Amino acid sequence: MYKTYSMDLAGRQLSIDIGRVGKQANGCAFMHYGDTTVLCTATESAQPREGVDFFPLSVEYTEKFYAIGKFPGGFNKREGKASENAILTSRVIDRPMRPLFPKDMRNDVTLECMVMSVDPACRPELVAMIGASVATSISDIPFAGPCATTQVGLVDGKVIINPSQKEWDEGDLRLTVASTADKVIMIEAGANEIPEKDMISYIYQADAVNKQIIAFINRIVAEAGKPKQEYTSVAVPDQMFEDMKKVVSPEEMEEACFTDDKQTREKRIAEITERMKAAFEGNDAYLAQLGDAVYQYEKKTIRKMILKDHKRPDGRLLTQIRPLAAEVGLIPRVHGSAMFTRGQTQICDVVTLAPLSDAQKVEGLDPNITTKRYIHQYNFPAYSVGETKVSRGPGRREIGHGALAERALLPVLPSVEEFPYAIRAVSETLESNGSTSMASTCASCMALMDAGVPIKKQVAGISCGLVTGDTDDDFVLLTDIQGLEDFFGDMDFKVTGTHDGITAIQMDIKIHGLTRPIVEGAIQRCKDAREYIMANVMTPAIAEPRKEVSKYAPKIIYTQIDPEKIGDVVGKQGKTINEIIKRTGAQIDIDDDGKVSICGQDKNALLEARKMIEIITTDFEEGMILDGTVVSIKEFGAFIEFAPGKEGMVHISKITNHRLERVEDALSIGQKVTVKCLGKDRMGRLSFSIKDAPQHQ
Repeated sequence: MYKTYSMDLAGRQLSIDIGRVGKQANGCAFMHYGDTTVLCTATESAQPREGVDFFPLSVEYTEKFYAIGKFPGGFNKREGKASENAILTSRVIDRPMRPLFPKDMRNDVTLECMVMSVDPACRPELVAMIGASVATSISDIPFAGPCATTQVGLVDGKVIINPSQKEWDEGDLRLTVASTADKVIMIEAGANEIPEKDMISYIYQADAVNKQIIAFINRIVAEAGKPKQEYTSVAVPDQMFEDMKKVVSPEEMEEACFTDDKQTREKRIAEITERMKAAFEGNDAYLAQLGDAVYQYEKKTIRKMILKDHKRPDGRLLTQIRPLAAEVGLIPRVHGSAMFTRGQTQICDVVTLAPLSDAQKVEGLDPNITTKRYIHQYNFPAYSVGETKVSRGPGRREIGHGALAERALLPVLPSVEEFPYAIRAVSETLESNGSTSMASTCASCMALMDAGVPIKKQVAGISCGLVTGDTDDDFVLLTDIQGLEDFFGDMDFKVTGTHDGITAIQMDIKIHGLTRPIVEGAIQRCKDAREYIMANVMTPAIAEPRKEVSKYAPKIIYTQIDPEKIGDVVGKQGKTINEIIKRTGAQIDIDDDGKVSICGQDKNALLEARKMIEIITTDFEEGMILDGTVVSIKEFGAFIEFAPGKEGMVHISKITNHRLERVEDALSIGQKVTVKCLGKDRMGRLSFSIKDAPQHQ
């Protein structure tokens, strides 16, 4: 027997079937919100995974095209690798869930959310986020939940809880907030310059809804939840820490950690590890845990330095940003480039412009989005952190970082009408020691300006960290965290924005949630820092967008034709348009409404292509003057081509003012001539005259 649990959520019914399907999973929730259906399962391995020093959690959000009544694209007509949206959704599910599992557990846990039907009024991503929490909470997997997720949109100034897909895509805010019963645990946002105080208000409106959902989940757990099972802990014994301190004192460890150079610190820690190995030689139990034990010892030292002594590893003040540098135009021949350096984090961003036909095609479950005009991509090679590893293409982290920087800049991009280009920005990580996604935002903004993209305002980003103590009011915020403060701290709170408001947020934490003073403090810290970066670093490098695009960038002009004449321009089997392209070298694209985009490097060639298209689509009238080329000579006259596929005939009597015996006496193939349209003859055919054209007058 199964049972269905229901609640009203933002004016629609959320129903969850427990015990209906997926009975062999540790936990399964069959989720229904409107007509959106998502199957969410949680499973755990029976034994810990050996040889790992992290909790092996996997989250999979799977989009099935039958959910929207479509075939998948491609030859196989089968869902392939996860879409970018699926990857980003998996990351958003992972981030609030992961901190709630025991840190010292090594059993594999997999959360799978499969979208089976989509109601455009009820976004499946939201249903999956709630469902993952329900499935895990009712399972026997150790979990300190439940948590819940709510999304907030803003349309025409009106706050919408759990907006429809259309409202989500077109509104000024796309905010996702996850909470536990007591605190906010995850924030993800894209926003059209939302002021900080308004953003905080929206976050806590979502948090209030989350508390209702958690009460609902707790009721389900009370009736259908399984007892949580025991697990094998890999926590380092307290006695081992005491013995380690006898080999390396806390003062020595603090001295090893205290440097602003990542390589120096790593070398010192490696030397400490070797000392420990020598000291514990023969103690197999200690040696088996030594790597994690040294990490934990270093972590405890760093956290104590920051929390109690307000002493950062590189000696900075709590609000101090690392040394900054920026430059533009450093890569020749590309359309735009910029480099942004913050401490040992360095990003080079390169912008490429292309016609709109090169925009990325998107295949997914959102019918409102089929193309992406602006693409931001992020690369993270191993050399940027001094490691050697073969590149296997972008992973989930790289895709997530690229999407964050993309989201940060979308609100300031010009419209298609203002700037009719597809835009690709690629952030190459040259060096990494903390918050490369925020450096990517700064570098991308400057590269866009260097490329002549007329963005509305500058955008910068920064990250704020956190170290907490034993009570809610015992915490320290850290502006511009480096890698070490990220690894050993409790939070990575990234905020991007203009002078006027927030454009994106991504918050990752390792603890069971944040209090409101922490959230408000982090948002304010990020505002102060990004204002400083824009005023003192980015503006001196490039204060406004270039007035023109690079000479190496394609030029684009437009013309509008009657949609009924598109076939005339294309010609039979594309013969006409291909001939225009061959002669001018232009790239030509025509949409269904008759808007013609003509793209190429040589502006004169573009103008020539436009002229040809306008001639092809023009209905000739009596008195019109036209330029053409002689393409055929007959006994009775000559055929003149005005544009590919568009010709007219000049009778022999209309070539010169005197009598001609042969057409060849006045004209030759390939000769350029100017003619006048005489209108239609008695048979309804258009006729033309050379002798009546201006050069003969």
